[in-house]
Amino acid sequence: MSSHVHKSLVMQLQAGTADRFPVLAHLSYDSDDPFAVTAVFSHDGRVLARWKLDREMLGEGLRRPVGVGDVRFRPVSSGLWEELRMDFYGDTHPDGERHHAAVFAWAPGIAAFLRETHELVPPGREEIRVDDFLAEVLAESRAPRPE
Repeated sequence: MSSHVHKSLVMQLQAGTADRFPVLAHLSYDSDDPFAVTAVFSHDGRVLARWKLDREMLGEGLRRPVGVGDVRFRPVSSGLWEELRMDFYGDTHPDGERHHAAVFAWAPGIAAFLRETHELVPPGREEIRVDDFLAEVLAESRAPRPE
């Protein structure tokens, strides 16, 4: 039986050297995919990006810098305000630089969301349904491919 956790939070997006602006982040967790958190970022009703994040890495990012690839998290403190900085890297520009955006989230809001996910599936109790995964992979491999 699948269970879900959803939370919408206002976060701050900063792309390049531009000022931050507010975006709505829809976080969702599905116990059928216990290692992942889906984050959908939107502004003025338009979806800006959709990322599937590692739940454990998201929690670690509240305490210390984590990640070396396209997604990186680290805690940021400015006075009494505690934030989680999420850096997302995309394709490479013609000049060799990569597209990059930083999203700043209120750390206690992320922590509360993660606590709710841990109530559904405690850390270390995640299960991989190998048979379901293999059936899905095999079904995809048999599906006709567009030419």
